[in-house]
Amino acid sequence: MFDVQRVCREAKLAANSFASVSEQQKNDLLTAIKNNIWDNKEAIIAINKTDVEAGIQSGLSDALIDRLTLNEKRISTMCQGIDDIIELPDYVGKVEEKYTLKNGLEVQKVHAPLGVVGIIYESRPNVTVDATVLCIKSGNAVVLKGGKEAIHTNRFLVKLMKQAFYSVGLKDELVAFIDGTERELTATMLSLGEYIDVVIPRGGEKLKKYVLSAATMPVIASSGGNCHVYVEKTADFAMAMKIIENAKLSRPSVCNACETLLVDRDIADAFLPECLKMLSSKGVEIRGKEEIKRYFDAVTIVDDDEFYVEYIDKIIKVKIVNGVDEAIDHINRYNTKHSEAIVTKDSVAANKFTTTVDAGCVYVNASTRFTDGFELGLGAEMGISTQKLHVRGPIGLKELTSIKYVINGNGQIR
Repeated sequence: MFDVQRVCREAKLAANSFASVSEQQKNDLLTAIKNNIWDNKEAIIAINKTDVEAGIQSGLSDALIDRLTLNEKRISTMCQGIDDIIELPDYVGKVEEKYTLKNGLEVQKVHAPLGVVGIIYESRPNVTVDATVLCIKSGNAVVLKGGKEAIHTNRFLVKLMKQAFYSVGLKDELVAFIDGTERELTATMLSLGEYIDVVIPRGGEKLKKYVLSAATMPVIASSGGNCHVYVEKTADFAMAMKIIENAKLSRPSVCNACETLLVDRDIADAFLPECLKMLSSKGVEIRGKEEIKRYFDAVTIVDDDEFYVEYIDKIIKVKIVNGVDEAIDHINRYNTKHSEAIVTKDSVAANKFTTTVDAGCVYVNASTRFTDGFELGLGAEMGISTQKLHVRGPIGLKELTSIKYVINGNGQIR
């Protein structure tokens, strides 16, 4: 079986010296990684087809196949993301705050790398590159544990990235890839708190709960998105239709897609029939309580527990609510604290929604699909944190550092 302890130990040793590497060296390495990936795009696509074909044969859903698939456009987006990260500031060594005490001690709060970041993810091979380049720019080593569905693609991407290290004279042990599909490898990784400083699960609620229960190191929980769009009674119908269509259908397989539509009772008769007709015409299955049958005869009737479900597919739950307070209560009960949206002309309702909805990202009159490192100006992200410490929402470069106190004196004693 693959030696997880060895690669994690090597990553820890490499991370200790990497914290002092200059921003220019990091950017040179990122450029070399980007060039290696782009120059080998045809080989990546060919190897990825092996994983995609195996996934189809094993019965993966269309949504998971979509997550798994790499094509030239997605590889181009991946490379553009690396360029974006190169352009972003390096937070390592940046002074966040400084002050002088009465005794003359000069105190600085300085950004420092976390050390070794472990990431456990499922069927999206682009995460292999996104996680690696973010960790490099933030001065961290990374331990990658991808899902079995993308094992061949991930292995090849790591090989290409490691080749880039040699070209700039840095240690390739900074990228540790757990090259195996056995579940025991994940359990071993999570037991190595002496080598891995923090671990990030990037996947559904099941993965998040397992990592939280098994990890011997701190966890930044990045889980699935049971996201809602609430159409408040003052909403512009055309805007609401456009937002719902985008949030559900632009890419149903991702965690920032809308999974539940909430509509104010005062506008249900006027808004719901046309909206549900639009969604159904585009292949979306409508689910809801018996009440929804009045507006859409082909609705699949479900119970309350269904509202906890994240589909990552062309399925949507629909519920009628009695105003903004009930919408907020429903969201806070059933959501995964990821991304939530209100469509409204009422500034009071919008303020109440943004203030009291418990989520990492809250939108007013915009699609939930913007919860993404690229879209929010972070270059990329390690995931979307659905917890409150030490980061909430997209996990970008700044969030992959911690604060170190540096205190300068001239002989002070206590």
